[in-house]
Amino acid sequence: MLPPVETDEEWDAIVPDETVMRPAVEHLCARLGLAGAPLTRFPDGSQPVYAVGDEHVLKLFPGAAAQDGVTEGAVLSHLQGRLPVPTPRVRDAGPYDNGWRYVLMSRLPGENLARTWDLVPPSHRERLVTEVGETLAVLHSLDPEPLADVVGPGDWGAFLDRQGAGAVAQQRARGLPAPWLEQIPDFLASVPLPRAPHRSLLHTEVMQQHFLVDPDGWRLTGFFDFEPAMIGDRAYDFVGVGLFVTRGDPALLTRLTRAYGHTFEPSALLAYTLLHVYSNLPWYLRELGAPAEATLPALAEAWFGTS
Repeated sequence: MLPPVETDEEWDAIVPDETVMRPAVEHLCARLGLAGAPLTRFPDGSQPVYAVGDEHVLKLFPGAAAQDGVTEGAVLSHLQGRLPVPTPRVRDAGPYDNGWRYVLMSRLPGENLARTWDLVPPSHRERLVTEVGETLAVLHSLDPEPLADVVGPGDWGAFLDRQGAGAVAQQRARGLPAPWLEQIPDFLASVPLPRAPHRSLLHTEVMQQHFLVDPDGWRLTGFFDFEPAMIGDRAYDFVGVGLFVTRGDPALLTRLTRAYGHTFEPSALLAYTLLHVYSNLPWYLRELGAPAEATLPALAEAWFGTS
C-alpha cells in the first residue's frame, strides 16, 4: 500500500501526503484487528504517527528509517514497566510494505509537557525535573547488553571520532557564524571524553516534548519516542536535559542532577552538544541565548552550569 521511501526526495513527497498515507494506515490497522478505529495523525515528530482510537498509537517508519523502527520496538519492549514514569507498551511491531516498518503501542495519558510548561507553577516545575532525574537514573542503571545487537553505536570511541570529524561542517551547514565555528576544534580537543565509558542505555533526546504530564497535580504520566536510542556515555543524555528540560536554568538543573545522583562538567556536556547526532547550535542559541562572553567555555557554563 505504501511506495518505497529511501531518499529525501521520496520522503518529502510521500510522508506528509495524507492521500497516500491514510489509506495505507487504515489497511494496516485492519490487518492489526483495529479496522474502523478513528485515526488522528499527530502533528509533531519526524515519523508519521497516528492515534488509533483512545488506546493505541501507530508509528510508521519508511525504509530510509527502518532501523529506527527496529530500535523503538526493541527498546520499548525492554523497558516495559521498568521506569518510574510509564513508557508505551508494544502491542505489535514488524515489517509492512516496501521496506516500511511499524510499531503499534499503547497510548499514554496526559498532555505534552512542552506545550504546558508555561502553565506549570515553579514548585511543580521543581518536582517535575526531580521526576525526570529519577527516571534517567533508573534508565541508565539498566543492563543494555540485551539490546546490543539492535542499538548502536557499538564502539563509542569510534562514534566520537566520526562526530568530531564532522562537527564544524555540521554547524556550518546549520548557519553557525564563523567566530563560533573557529572555536570548535580547540574546544573539543580540550575536553576529555571517555572513549570506553560505562555502557548505559540512552534515550538521546530527553526533551520536554517527549514527556507527558497530568495538569491536575502536575505529575509525569509518560516518557516516549525511543527511536534514536543509543548505548554509550550517560552524559550524552544530558545534552537534551540542559537544552530542552531545564533550558539553561542552573537551579532546575541542580535539582535534576541531585535527583539523578551525579553532576557533569559543563564543558563535557557542551562537547557532547557539538558531537550530538542532531546538533544544531544556531537553533540552541536562538532558543536559549548566548552569554556576554561569546566563547564556548562561557556557553558551557551558561547552559549546563549548576547553582
